[in-house]
Amino acid sequence: MDVHAERAEEDFSRARTREFLTRIQGFLVPSRRNLLSLEEVRSILRPEGETYLGMQAVPIDRIVGSEGRYRDFNRHFLPRFDHLRPRWVRVDVAHYKDVILPPIQLYEVGGLYFVRDGNHRVSVARMQGTRAIDAEVVSLNTKVSLEPGMGLEELRKAVILYEKGQFYRKTGFRDATGDDDLNFSAPGQYDIILNHILVHKYFINQGKPEEIPFRDALESWYRTVYAPIVTVIRSERMEARFPGRTPADLYVYIVKHWDHLKRKYGLPVTVHSAAVDFSHRYGQGFRERVRGALAALLGR
Repeated sequence: MDVHAERAEEDFSRARTREFLTRIQGFLVPSRRNLLSLEEVRSILRPEGETYLGMQAVPIDRIVGSEGRYRDFNRHFLPRFDHLRPRWVRVDVAHYKDVILPPIQLYEVGGLYFVRDGNHRVSVARMQGTRAIDAEVVSLNTKVSLEPGMGLEELRKAVILYEKGQFYRKTGFRDATGDDDLNFSAPGQYDIILNHILVHKYFINQGKPEEIPFRDALESWYRTVYAPIVTVIRSERMEARFPGRTPADLYVYIVKHWDHLKRKYGLPVTVHSAAVDFSHRYGQGFRERVRGALAALLGR
C-alpha cells in the first residue's frame, strides 16, 4: 500500500471515530445528527420550479442534505458505515495526489444545498477542512430562507411562519379581525382558510346587486363561521384531546368532518354536534382505545 492510500485509510478511520463520538454527543436529539432528505424538504417547501445556476464555489458548511444518500452520512457528512470505506478512500487518495475530480452536483433550496451527486467528495472535503467546493447548481425556487442548523421541525416552522406572513399581508387579516393567533402546525393550511373565505364571500354575495368587498366577507366569515367554531373547540376542551394541534388546525378538521356528516346523512347537522362527534371519533381517548385493542389482539 502506497503512502497516499495509507493516509486515506487513516483518514477514514478518524472520520468513523468522529461520527461515533458525534452520535454519542447527539444521543438526546437524534434529528440533529442526520442529513436532511431532499424529498422531505421538497414536501414541506413545495418549491415552484427550478433554475439552473451553473458552476459555483459553494461553502461546505451550507451543504446540509442529500437527494439519495442522506442515511449514509451524518449532519457533518461523516461516514456512518464501514462499507463506505473503499469509495471514500479512493476519493481521499485523489485529494492527496492532486487529481482534479469532476464538480459535484447540488440542489440549492432557500440558501442551503443538497447533494445530487458527490456525497463522498463532500465528506472527504469536510474531513480535510476544505471551506468551499466547486459544484454545478440547480436552484429549487422558494422564498423561504433556511439556516444550516435547521432540522425538519425548524424548517416546517419557518415555512408556516412565512405562509402566515404572506396570508396576513394579502388578506389584511389582523386589521380586519384583530386576531394575531391564526396559527397552524403544518404548512399549506392558509390556502385552505383563504378558500373558505372566498366560498363564504360567494354565498353571502348571492342576491346582491354589487360584489361585496373582500374585507367585508372576511369579517363576516370570522364572526359567523370561524369564531363560533373556535368557541366550541375551547368549550369542549378539544385541544387537550389533540396534543400539538392548534384551534385553527381543529377548525379545518371540524369543517371537513361537518361537511362529511351532512353529505353522508343528508340532514342538518349543527357545528357543535360535528365538533363533538369529531372529538370523540379522533381524539386522544379514541387513539388510546385503538392502541389498547391492538395490544390485546397482538398479545393473544
